[in-house]
Amino acid sequence: MQLTMLKHLKCSTMQKLANNNIQISDAHGGVRVWDPLVRIFHWSLVASFATAWFTSSSRDETHQWIGLIAAALIAFRLLWGFVGSPYARFAQFIRNPRVVFNYIIDILKSREARYVGHNPAGGMMVLALLFGVAGTALSGYLMTTDAWYGEDSMQITHSVFAYGVVLLLPGHIGGVILASVRHKENLVRAMVTGKKSQAQDGDIA
Repeated sequence: MQLTMLKHLKCSTMQKLANNNIQISDAHGGVRVWDPLVRIFHWSLVASFATAWFTSSSRDETHQWIGLIAAALIAFRLLWGFVGSPYARFAQFIRNPRVVFNYIIDILKSREARYVGHNPAGGMMVLALLFGVAGTALSGYLMTTDAWYGEDSMQITHSVFAYGVVLLLPGHIGGVILASVRHKENLVRAMVTGKKSQAQDGDIA
């Protein structure tokens, strides 16, 4: 009897906590999607890549240190993609290539669904950028080792990865702007505050 009452009390308490969380989200005009670490990672990676780009001809070690910081950020994000908050996990936004292709077709036909987290195209862009920055950092590090120091092939590899990231940026920024306009939601602000509009009918949470 006492065990049954305890279970009922526990379930009731958890339901109240859940309801309170929903009410708090409503009161602040949105739901929390991006956790603080995801936001810090995002803007830190932006800053580190931009700094590395503009210090690529530097004679001191600034460029190398920035590259190591970028590598550490990527390593953290890979880990956080498995153990982080729900919307930060790769399992939440990595989708089958066919799903991504169909979503891009829907974008072209102005009928794409709104996702509370990353949409299929956005998720694919995240992976591409992570791969590009990781390749840039790794090849940059290898250029400082005895095995690859002064090797033109590694310099070319480093440049290919770096320019590849730069070529991806217009697509990333354009996608953010397009989604912000189409779904009437400021995605840049969302990556600052961590909050997005709650899911409505037809949205995918």
